[in-house]
Amino acid sequence: MHQKGVYMADVKWIKIVTDIFDDDKMLLIESLPSADSIIVIWFKLLCMAGKNNNNGVFMLNDKIPYTEEMLSTIFRRDVNTVRLALDTFQNFGMIEVIDGVVTIPNWGKHQTLDKIEQKNEYMRGYMREYRQKQKEQIECKTNGKPNSVNMRKVNVSEADIEEDKEKEKEIEVDKNNTTLGDAVQDVLDIYALYCPSLPSVKKVTDKRKKAIKNLLKAYTIEEIKEGFDKAEHSDFCKGKGKTGWIADFDFLINQNNLAKVLEGKYDNRCADDKPQKSVLDTWLNA
Repeated sequence: MHQKGVYMADVKWIKIVTDIFDDDKMLLIESLPSADSIIVIWFKLLCMAGKNNNNGVFMLNDKIPYTEEMLSTIFRRDVNTVRLALDTFQNFGMIEVIDGVVTIPNWGKHQTLDKIEQKNEYMRGYMREYRQKQKEQIECKTNGKPNSVNMRKVNVSEADIEEDKEKEKEIEVDKNNTTLGDAVQDVLDIYALYCPSLPSVKKVTDKRKKAIKNLLKAYTIEEIKEGFDKAEHSDFCKGKGKTGWIADFDFLINQNNLAKVLEGKYDNRCADDKPQKSVLDTWLNA
């Protein structure tokens, strides 16, 4: 069920909203006798859907639907527990069983995996054409007197040049392999995960979108994570300084401010400070 003509690469991550356990469905599941097992199976399903990257359709080799017994083996859970979990998910509309095939409705809409792959494929195709154009221009110049064939190859109008410049900017902005809309959500997710002590974000304005776009031109996602994590572990950024000032989302997505955070300007200065673990590391090792 992969889309033809679109390269479906392995997916190493899926999106999980931070307030997932505040959802009514999850609250109802937590009231069930086997709540913990059912929740674990749900997350295993989500990870499996991301790993397979098949639009939320659970089929083996696009031919054989995954059965309850197969999922029981893969998830290392009792088949009766898997059956109970699937029935629960189906009753709550979290999955649909179509012609015996388990599916997650609107998987592509929520995860935007196909959108990312299409974007990456477009950029790969554009870069191939762009490199070919550069090669032809070099050949034309090195031949001394370009012949008519070469002239036809490099007959680029002013509009073409401007279009290339715009696409180069798009490539630069897209160096984190994500669209702008996804990038905004990624940075919001990172802030929520790494900075739980700082003021939460209530609204995404155009000004904030522009700031995030500029931020991604200067920093990688990993550098942004590092900066947000350093702010979370800074007493000064959390309002423990003399003025009581607290860093917020707008402060951290400013390029100059993030540079200061990364350079350690707001690090704790106590002599007995010990290296801090990131919030994510603490959660993963819990």
